[in-house]
Amino acid sequence: MVCRLILVGLLGTSPLLAAKPTVAEDVHWAYRRPTAAKPPALSGGHDSRNPIDCFVVERLRDLEIAPSPAADRPTLIRRVTLDLTGLLPEPAEVDRFLADERPGAWERVVDRLLASPHYGEHWAREWMDLSHYADSDGYLTDQLRPVAWRYRQWLVKQLNAGTPFDLLTVRQLAGDLVPNATIADRLGTGFLRQTLSNREGGADPEEFRVKQIVDRTEMLGAVWLGLTVGCARCHDHKYDRLSRAEFFGLYALLNAADEVNIYAPRAEEERPWLEAVEKYNRRRDKLLAPIAGPLRILQDRWEARLLEAGARPGREFLWDRRWEVLGLIWGGQLGEGQLEGQEIVKRDRQLRTRDEQDRLLLYFLSHGSLIDPAKFKQLKLGEVQSKLEKLRTEVPWPIRAQVMRQARVPRQAFLHERGDFRVRGPAIQAGVPFMLPPLAGTSRDRLALARWLVSDSHPLVARVTVNRMWQAFFGTGLVRTVDDFGVRGELPSHPVLLDWLASEFRDRGWSIKRMHRLIVTSGTYRQSSRQRPRLQRRDSGNRLLARQRALRFSAEVVRDTALQAAGLLCRHLEGPSVRPPQPESVTGEAYGNVWTESVGVDRYRRGLYTFVQRTTPFAQGTTFDAPSPGKTCTGRERSNTSLQALTLLNDPVFFECAQALAARTLAESRGGDVERLDRLVRRCLARRPAAEELQRLAVYLAAQRRLYSGSGEAAESAGRVAGSASRFAAPDEAAAWVSVASVVMNLHEFITRD
Repeated sequence: MVCRLILVGLLGTSPLLAAKPTVAEDVHWAYRRPTAAKPPALSGGHDSRNPIDCFVVERLRDLEIAPSPAADRPTLIRRVTLDLTGLLPEPAEVDRFLADERPGAWERVVDRLLASPHYGEHWAREWMDLSHYADSDGYLTDQLRPVAWRYRQWLVKQLNAGTPFDLLTVRQLAGDLVPNATIADRLGTGFLRQTLSNREGGADPEEFRVKQIVDRTEMLGAVWLGLTVGCARCHDHKYDRLSRAEFFGLYALLNAADEVNIYAPRAEEERPWLEAVEKYNRRRDKLLAPIAGPLRILQDRWEARLLEAGARPGREFLWDRRWEVLGLIWGGQLGEGQLEGQEIVKRDRQLRTRDEQDRLLLYFLSHGSLIDPAKFKQLKLGEVQSKLEKLRTEVPWPIRAQVMRQARVPRQAFLHERGDFRVRGPAIQAGVPFMLPPLAGTSRDRLALARWLVSDSHPLVARVTVNRMWQAFFGTGLVRTVDDFGVRGELPSHPVLLDWLASEFRDRGWSIKRMHRLIVTSGTYRQSSRQRPRLQRRDSGNRLLARQRALRFSAEVVRDTALQAAGLLCRHLEGPSVRPPQPESVTGEAYGNVWTESVGVDRYRRGLYTFVQRTTPFAQGTTFDAPSPGKTCTGRERSNTSLQALTLLNDPVFFECAQALAARTLAESRGGDVERLDRLVRRCLARRPAAEELQRLAVYLAAQRRLYSGSGEAAESAGRVAGSASRFAAPDEAAAWVSVASVVMNLHEFITRD
């Protein structure tokens, strides 16, 4: 109660806090199971679209505030298309919606967008922010992860398929532990593989493994619990009822897992691979049979020396280095986890898979001669290595994937004094915070953790998740502090609505698409975003939801929509990450990694597929507030800077888009200037230009024609586009239209979801 009084004192007594959750004074509101109140009945002829409106309008009426009218139809279809797919509506889609006067026209638009394959692409970005996805390790050498994209591809498929949130949670935290787990189940654990890794020589593997588990624990707290659990790592939480022991209880649940890389063949790869592997195993066994006994003895000696070096470092530098680089060299160019090779050496031989035995043998043959050079020569192991490698080249090995696996060598978790893993406190048993419901059953693993999170009794997960959804559609969550539902977080602006949404989500199958549909079909979502002076003075942050909010595009959507309007966007789904053009001054900062620009259609793929290198993130994304790939992001910032304006105007990518948009406009319309200007504006803004706008654009076009008339090389350079505009206009005419296209693409309205 004291904490709540302090919070009210800090925030004031605004009408936003007038409706507080009704809870027992000794229990924080967020720790009580949400219950669904019956939506209030509205009188006075208000047109309620769905129950969301009942809660919102009732609150507004209590404060004598009228909701905003609905936005016009062009604005609405542009808004919902951007919100659900991250793309602009095509002119033909706008025309169909404007012409559809039948009941349910809006719902038909929403259902079409929810069924679009681009829905999964757009909403996968949220999970990539939450997991801080990247295609490289981080730290100084920032080594690459060439198969990290398998998790991204899995995400897109799951979201498009409408996988319920509870199953999505289980697969991402414990897909490897579900009964009869499939490769698709296991691919979900790529979520946990997005933590930073340090494979540098000299790095302490255990130190950075611990950092990964701490990161995953804090990520769990932010994504599912909406709590700052990381504050309890070094000391008991200063505000919430969370002790160090409870933090390390969550830590212990995640500590009992290892990073592992598996073969995850695509459909066309599986059969040829299995057939070839069977043949390879027979030939391999035949090759090794004559030396099997002495080879095993020699390898056992080598493994024993490695284990000794790992347990007692500092005695023999050469063996220390062999142990240290086992993980580094183990993966080659496959982006393997640093500890995988070391964990296999620790494991009893009979517990290793055949593939693990084979790869460890190959590593031993190429790096193990230090144990007994004479014996190596006597057994002709160099020749054996060459023959084995040749046999392996005849196998069409499938693509691999980064996943998690329950540790085969059990680990005991300890409390870390002041957060230092080297200073062990008492042993800690896996568990969950006492302020939350207990784990069901006797299991204490990641599967039990995932099922606990999505259990009916859990008070936080449904609230936290629907709150992030609300943030995505309105710019701010019902609880503004989306990653902190603790006592220092902000109270919900509409607590009863939040609980109703959470209950709907939990009790009706955890369907993400259903919740998105529920929100965007509400009258609250469809309100105009136009400012009202009186309302602005009273509720500048729109916490009362008396209107919609105009939201600037995210970094990826800024580029995607520019490419789309220009007709350049490649809509191919799935596949490895690509490297669009960016300044050499940025790529030169990367440690030893080369940014080789993608060619062909890969140059124009959606921002979701852009290669993410942690030490040198994609420059354009950074300019437009893409989050750091080094930490979990539950909500992006939205800024408006001069650097963004300069990028839109001068960056080669956006200038190329202006050129292509001009060529498209000239090619698609053979009419006069008015028709072409109308088409250009409709393609970019999903509405027809007003007469005044047409006049101003026409004046600007005339000025550009005069500027480029007779300019020769300047006009040729500006007017040069993909293909050639010469079929539709002279170079100076094409250059003038490029300038007009650039103006429209630099409008605030173009990069804003109204």
